Amino acid sequence: MSPARRSPCVTTTRRTRHAVLASATALAALAVAVPAQALGTGAAALPGVTPRAETPALYDDEAGGNADADDPAIWRNAADPGRSLVVATAKEGGLRVYDLDARPVQSIAAPTRGRFNNVDLVHGLRLPTGRADLAVTTDRGNDRLRIHRIDRDAPGGPLVDITDPAAPPVFSAGQSEIEEQRTAYGLATWTDRATGRSYALVSRRERTSIALLELTAAAGGTVGYRKVRTLDLPASFRLPDGSSWAPCAEPGELPQVEGMVVDPANGMLYAGQEDVGIWRMRADLTSAPRLIDRVREYGVPAVYDEETEECAAGADPGFGGDHVSADVEGLTLLTESGGDGYLLASSQGDDTFALYDRELEDANEYEAGFRVTAASATLDGSEECDGAAVLNAPLGAKYPNGLLVVQDGHETPADGDRTGTGFTFVDLGDVLAAVED
Repeated sequence: MSPARRSPCVTTTRRTRHAVLASATALAALAVAVPAQALGTGAAALPGVTPRAETPALYDDEAGGNADADDPAIWRNAADPGRSLVVATAKEGGLRVYDLDARPVQSIAAPTRGRFNNVDLVHGLRLPTGRADLAVTTDRGNDRLRIHRIDRDAPGGPLVDITDPAAPPVFSAGQSEIEEQRTAYGLATWTDRATGRSYALVSRRERTSIALLELTAAAGGTVGYRKVRTLDLPASFRLPDGSSWAPCAEPGELPQVEGMVVDPANGMLYAGQEDVGIWRMRADLTSAPRLIDRVREYGVPAVYDEETEECAAGADPGFGGDHVSADVEGLTLLTESGGDGYLLASSQGDDTFALYDRELEDANEYEAGFRVTAASATLDGSEECDGAAVLNAPLGAKYPNGLLVVQDGHETPADGDRTGTGFTFVDLGDVLAAVED
């Protein structure tokens, strides 16, 4: 989640990856080769769409409340779609809730040592008090999930914290491990249509692990969770020339996952391993993962320099993909009738977005790409995007064609030397018109 732009040759400390050459794991061998599918045009030639609104800038400093925009989710108010909400994480700044004009509705502080990283929604979870829509958030600082009930007209709302006080750490055995910050990071929610049970899939910072957690009703109308199983993605990869490769990182770091989404139609989880590519697997974590696309930098050798705290890359052997540049970030699902639609991925390295076919029979083929560009001097587009959310449903007069919300990692115009972040609102109809033209 870096404010600095990556380059093919050098990366900054927060995004560096240690070059650990080791034998490919058995799981890595399960990854299939992804055929090259050239765009035919550069990123700058992709169609651009302009936003309709953006949130006020957040600033990651004392004056700005140490708030850093990261990941959004869109909650549709079925009774009054024009009063729908966007729930978004602000890291140490907690949660922000916005209306469809991108105006702040609510600010929720993170708990002591808290750092809210990713957010997703669960609809209609059965509680003793009735069914409820929930916003589920990874609290990276405390290695826990935080659960908020969504009620547009609730006093003190629309979000109310109903996290079970006894909720345990997701990955850590104790506070000393939590302080190492290899903690709950990326997030996707999933409700199994066969059983009606709801889950959170949570990735681990600086590790390749993904955990499946079942959400459970607890005492007093609160919600907790229990771990069902975990799965580890590969940390190193066998290349077509027989060599082994791992993304460059600081010593001790492994290639982490953050962006994730589950397709409710078939129960497939898509997970973005930031410097590797996009994986597909069963959401219950019982199938072998398949790598459906690779970042352009896949296979590029690099060496971490302790003095500069940067990775210096060698020659590109040409084993990478053609559509996304590291980091591959926010994943979200654009559903359409009849099972059509797209998997959308943020290509953070070149400020673009990639669309893949949802159909498994088409092997999630790449379909199109686009950029979110500035509408005016004061309404900018999206750069270095971390998180994204899309909803293909009418949202009143503001967004009758649906809504795409993307994080903007470089807010402009700048406020002096302060680096601002925020969230940008795009009419989904404009996106579909651009990519399907």
